[in-house]
Amino acid sequence: MSDLKGKTLFITGASRGIGLAIALRAARDGANVAIAAKTADPHPKLEGTIHTAAEEIEAAGGKALACVVDVRSEEAVQAAVEETVAKFGGIDILVNNASAIQLTGTLATNMKRFDLMHQVNTRGTFLCSRLCIPHLKKAENPHVLNLSPPLNMEERWFSGHVAYTMAKFGMSQCVLGMAGEFRRDGIAFNALWPRTAIATAAVQNLLGGDEMVRKSRKPEIMADAAHAIFLRDARDCTGNFFIDDEVLAAEGVSDLSGYAVDPSEELIPDFFI
Repeated sequence: MSDLKGKTLFITGASRGIGLAIALRAARDGANVAIAAKTADPHPKLEGTIHTAAEEIEAAGGKALACVVDVRSEEAVQAAVEETVAKFGGIDILVNNASAIQLTGTLATNMKRFDLMHQVNTRGTFLCSRLCIPHLKKAENPHVLNLSPPLNMEERWFSGHVAYTMAKFGMSQCVLGMAGEFRRDGIAFNALWPRTAIATAAVQNLLGGDEMVRKSRKPEIMADAAHAIFLRDARDCTGNFFIDDEVLAAEGVSDLSGYAVDPSEELIPDFFI
């Protein structure tokens, strides 16, 4: 497969950041994109809504469906999946991108935030996968991509933020288990994670502000890596925990300087790498 023309992607959290970048990369091929995200009205601290994302996707050459979805709600996800299938005829690719983050230790993490991270990250990923799989079974080259880190079960990845690591690793465990469970169905389940910090709203607002953004890469590196994965044969490409620059290196891309927000700054490694 040389491009994603005519393919349908269901992307959670696609109103901004990495999710939107993946959507726009697919749209340039002429893909259909269901934007499954919460932001329907402008947010005071966050750019973009499902409606502005839809406009960008269609301007890029794709077709868009804006769906108000909180991935914690089974009813909302089910309705969005059904609407996507009714509009575009099926689902070829699921991207579990929606995520909640709080990098705090055990005593500083209240249970409301713990529940949010686990409901959005782990449960949301499981739910969206469960509801999309019946449609992915009918697709020609079906892929599920979770934006989650490699499963490195070492103390250092947990000790600073136990709750968040558990929630993100839950997404990665879905990759590990579902890749095996649905191997005979030919559905690829993979994870993708960045080598460095990525300039997203979370980095801007929660992790370090403008200084950290300058030392980050643009979301487009994740989008290009995801695109390369989607073009691979699903039966031969499953159960992997990909890192963005390694995917691009396999595609012959060696110069990554264009992805840097500020090429003069030293990049900050991601905290799971």
